[in-house]
This record gives sequence, structure tokens and C-alpha cells, in this order.
Amino acid sequence: MDSERQSDPTRFGTEAFYASIGRAFVAMCAFVPVLFLIEYLDILSGHRLDQEGGIRPHHLDGLDGIVFSPFLHVSFDHVLANSVPLILLGTFVLAAGASRFWLTTVFIAIVAGVGVWFTGDGNSVVVGASGVIFGYLGVILMRGVVERSWWHIAVGLLIGLLYGWQLVGVLPGDPDISWQGHLFGFIGGLVAAILFRRRRPKPVEHVDTLALGPDLS
Repeated sequence: MDSERQSDPTRFGTEAFYASIGRAFVAMCAFVPVLFLIEYLDILSGHRLDQEGGIRPHHLDGLDGIVFSPFLHVSFDHVLANSVPLILLGTFVLAAGASRFWLTTVFIAIVAGVGVWFTGDGNSVVVGASGVIFGYLGVILMRGVVERSWWHIAVGLLIGLLYGWQLVGVLPGDPDISWQGHLFGFIGGLVAAILFRRRRPKPVEHVDTLALGPDLS
């Protein structure tokens, strides 16, 4: 039993847990330079990538932005602003398992993108990973509740203290910021935490058997 617990990457304090956190952190750090490279190519193209790959609300030719917009940004400053929360939040989401991470990320991106397409300003082009970042925040906050994990609850509280102020981003405010993407991304994260929660193994029912002696009748 002890060996099984030590090999569980979701159990706080085990070697497997720390190893999964480390691998996830390295993976997220390795992904961020890709975003900077894409932004560099976008600048070389005169921001053509943003115009053609961003979400254009209410326009059919802008639907493909649901797939591409999370990889695109307005500027290097935009990428830099998203990098730290993306690494931090993404690390904790990825540490719970690669398959759940990909399913969660795709689900959040679709919910955020569709929400922006239906409710965003039709004269705008929306790009950025903010929707996915808010989705990761929703995942971490909800995961501690649905999986009854004090570790995830503690992480959710920590993230709330560090980035809770960003939750105001789900409300209308700066016209240059897509609050719709933040809101629907956060909602997508909450739902994803429920849909892709860790399934607890069902307890094995033990059937007691009664050893019968010789028939004395």
C-alpha cells in the first residue's frame, strides 16, 4: 500500500508528486518561447497572423480563430503579461496528468472561443491566451471541491491570493480587453474540472464465505 501511495503523482508529498510538478513546470516553460516566436513571425508579417487567425465575432470566416487565437497576441508585452500566469497555472493543471490537461485545454479554448464569437464586438479581432489562463484558474479552484483534495483547495486559495484580483477581468471594463473571453474561459474551466475529474476507484466488495463442515444429517 505504501508503495502505491508513493507512486501516486496526485498525492501531495510523494516523490511522484514532486516529479510530476517538475516535469509540468519544464514543459510549460518550454512552451512560452513558442508564443514569443509566433509573435515575432506575426510582427514580420505586419500582424497579418492576428487578422487572419484571430476570432472575428459573428463572422463565419472568424470561426477558425477559436483554434488559432490562443497562440496569437497583440505584442511582446501581451505575451509577457500572459507568460507568468500561464506557466504557473498550467503547471498545476498539467501535473494532474497529460491526457486530462489536453482535454481540459481544448475544452476551455472551445468554450471561450465560442463564447467570444457569439457575444463579442463584431468589429473586433480577439487574440490571446487569456481565456485559457482564466480557464486554468477555474479548473484549479473547482478541482479541489469536486475531487475533495485539500492540496488542490490550498493551491486554489494560493492562486486566488496571487491572481484573484484578475477575476474582475470577467466583467465589462476596458474596451480593448475581451472580458467575454475571460468569462467564458473561466466558466469552461469550472465545467472542465467536473467533466474531467479524477475518478475514485470503487471500493471492492468483499464477500465473506462460510466454511461448511461435513454433512452430519
